[in-house]
Amino acid sequence: MDAKQIRNFSIIAHIDHGKSTLADRLMQSTGTVQEREMTEQMLDDMELERQRGITIKARAVSMRYQRGKETFELNLIDTPGHVDFHYEVSRSMACCEGALLLVDAFQGVEAQTVANMYAALEHDLTIIPVLNKIDLTHARPDEVAEQIEHSLAIDRDEVLRCSAKTGQGIDEILDAVIERVPPPSGRVDAPLQAMVFDSHYDEYRGAITYLRLMQGKVKKGEKIRFLRAGTTHEVLELGQFTPTRTPCDTLQAGQVGYLICNIKELGHVHIGDTVSTAGENAAEPLSGYQEPKRMVYCGLFPSDGENFEELREALNKLAINDPSFEFEPETSDALGFGFRCGFLGLLHMEIIQQRLEQESDLDLVQTAPNVTYEIVTASGETLEIHTPGDVPEAGDIEEFRQPIVRVSLVLPTESIGPAMKLCEDRRGKYIRTEYLSPTRAMLVYDVALAEVIYDMHDKLKSATRGFGTMDYELLGYQPADLVRLDILVGGKRVDALSIICDRRDADSRGRAVVKKLRKEISRHMFEIPLQAAIGSRVIARETISAMRKNVTAKCYGGDISRKRKLWAKQKEGKKRMKSVGSVDIPQKAFLAVLSTDEGAK
Repeated sequence: MDAKQIRNFSIIAHIDHGKSTLADRLMQSTGTVQEREMTEQMLDDMELERQRGITIKARAVSMRYQRGKETFELNLIDTPGHVDFHYEVSRSMACCEGALLLVDAFQGVEAQTVANMYAALEHDLTIIPVLNKIDLTHARPDEVAEQIEHSLAIDRDEVLRCSAKTGQGIDEILDAVIERVPPPSGRVDAPLQAMVFDSHYDEYRGAITYLRLMQGKVKKGEKIRFLRAGTTHEVLELGQFTPTRTPCDTLQAGQVGYLICNIKELGHVHIGDTVSTAGENAAEPLSGYQEPKRMVYCGLFPSDGENFEELREALNKLAINDPSFEFEPETSDALGFGFRCGFLGLLHMEIIQQRLEQESDLDLVQTAPNVTYEIVTASGETLEIHTPGDVPEAGDIEEFRQPIVRVSLVLPTESIGPAMKLCEDRRGKYIRTEYLSPTRAMLVYDVALAEVIYDMHDKLKSATRGFGTMDYELLGYQPADLVRLDILVGGKRVDALSIICDRRDADSRGRAVVKKLRKEISRHMFEIPLQAAIGSRVIARETISAMRKNVTAKCYGGDISRKRKLWAKQKEGKKRMKSVGSVDIPQKAFLAVLSTDEGAK
């Protein structure tokens, strides 16, 4: 097919503005999927996506569209809307020339709408604004079109209107994609140069690599080379997604498809790698993707302490499909051998844990998450801190730095007061207020990331009665008065329960944690002291009393010395039990550290 007949575009929008439903209608309208095979949110085929009703992975589909006498190939990439999966969106944009910017005709411009718009402009994409859900009785298309013009600087006459549910306006969108989105610029006769934008591991076929061809062409049976990995493979199968895998003989510049080369070594496929021909005339490597910044770290441990190798294998397979999380082995006195994992946010962490449990049938214990900090030591060295256990002694710390993010809150004007109080309570620094329309405003604050990721989104929804949305971007690290808060159970420090917090919050956080642990840890045959300490200074204490047995029940009347003797014997036994007995700490206790944040506030 001539490159002039190809269009590559993605759908970008805030959560729940109808990206996946629009993708369904586009596939239906172009006849890509038969009516009897059609299901709702067809591209969201992962079990977790179905359960949660959200898109987690970007998915590609090739559609054929007949317009007059011409046939066009439209390659669509459906993207997630949640801020934690923004990395998926940026990868999809690197493979496209255009983007449909979808806006809900009732909810209007939201925080992620603005963020995605700027990301699309950075990738030099042609933006086609689309108003969705115009069939709703309470839709405000004219008002929202004015908002788009005011806040995104897009002429309201360019805004298309559609209903992804009923199919109204779908043909106009397809025509706009053909007219406005430029065709790919790559040459078919140049050496092969293709970008790996995704991949997943199949038990029977090995690693399946998703490609966007920038230059040249690739045929079945050819030898190809992954430039970053430095490995050469034979192409056993190639094809396109329609939306199921459909084999073909050749892929050429501008097309999107997949390769199967029977790659069983998990380390051979890297997302962002360049695929070229094996031999002398290989193309230049593409710049790839910017490395994602992992901001939340937590420990994942097998619950029985034995499935360490199974967990390693499951994490390796998942890393092929999702390169935005990282992991490295670690040991914990309380939990044994496991992995320290880095994620883009809390939802990302939750999704990875659920995928591991569902896809690999593992039972996991997860430690309380924390963000990455920086420490400048007395000797001038800068350390990256992913776990509270890495924090050096207070005397060795010259400066403790925490990550700061710029938070954009889009909300109704009547909710500005509660939202400002929410940010002030988290020691946010006010930047500006922008009015998007007479009824909607955008508040911008600089807040510590640790204060944002745990419960700020939930609190914002409560403060704005569900109408507020949030987006954030990392600014960098700033000095702060931070301390490591250690939790001692039975006089021993439990590394998995330690947290890093602001010195001003340490007392209330410490008290809240030990109170919560007292409820979560069951009573033993000996007394268990629970303490919160900063360095050697204990700031809070609770005691779990021992289970008692009335050893003098059989004594009645008579001499008191008999009873004293039995009590002394019991006391001696308890003392010995305490020195050899270990305290069983349940999984809920590790997450108790998180739930006490609200109490501390």
